[in-house]
Amino acid sequence: MKKIELRNLIITLFLFALFVIFTILVKLVDVQEIGPNGSSVGFATMNGAFHNLIDSNLVLYNVTDWGGLIPLSICAAFFILGLIQWISRRSILKVDSEIIALGLFYILVFVVYIFFELVVINRRPVLIGGSLEASYPSSTTMLSFCFMFTAGDLSIKYIKNNALRFITLAFCVAIGGFLVVGRIISGVHWLSDVMGAMIVSSALIAAYYYFKKLFARLLNKQESVEKAE
Repeated sequence: MKKIELRNLIITLFLFALFVIFTILVKLVDVQEIGPNGSSVGFATMNGAFHNLIDSNLVLYNVTDWGGLIPLSICAAFFILGLIQWISRRSILKVDSEIIALGLFYILVFVVYIFFELVVINRRPVLIGGSLEASYPSSTTMLSFCFMFTAGDLSIKYIKNNALRFITLAFCVAIGGFLVVGRIISGVHWLSDVMGAMIVSSALIAAYYYFKKLFARLLNKQESVEKAE
C-alpha cells in the first residue's frame, strides 16, 4: 500500500469514527422532548435555539426536495457511463478506475442512506404531510454534498475544454451549495442533523479518494501484466 493510499485510509477511518461518536452523542447528550408530538432530541438546547432562530420554510423545503433530483440524475448518468464502458470493453476491469471507485462510493452512500431510514436517531422539528419523519442525518445534504462533489472531481478528467470544465465545476458548487444551505435554513432539520450529514459526507468522500487511488494502482498493475504476457 502506497503512502497516499494509507493516508487516505486513515483519514477515512478517522472521519467514520468521528461520525459514529457524534451520532452516539446525539442520542445521549442533552436529550429533551422539544420535538413535535413530544419527540426527544439530543443537543436539545443547541437544536432548539437554532430552530427557533430560523423557524421553518416549507416552500424552500419543497424546492430543495425537488432539487435533490439533480444529484440523483448525475448519479444515474455516471452509472450509465460505467455500464457503457463495461459493455463496450467487455470487462469490468477495463472500466475507468475512477468510475469503478465512484460505483463503490455510490453503494456506500446508499447503504448509509438506507441504514438511517431504518434506524431512527432523530425526527424532524416539523410535521411533513401530518407525519413525523426521520431526519438524521439530513439525506438531502448528504446526497447533494457527495454527488455534486464527486461530479466536480470527475469533470476535471472527462471534460477537456477549459471553459466548459469551469462552467461544470461552478454548476456543481452552486447546486451543491444551494441544496445544503437551503436545507439548513428551510428549518425541516435540527442543526445536529446537518452536522451529522456533513461529517458522514466527508467520510464517504475520503473513502472515494481512497478507492480511486487503490483501483488506479490495481488496474494499472493488471494492464502491465497483460502487456507483459
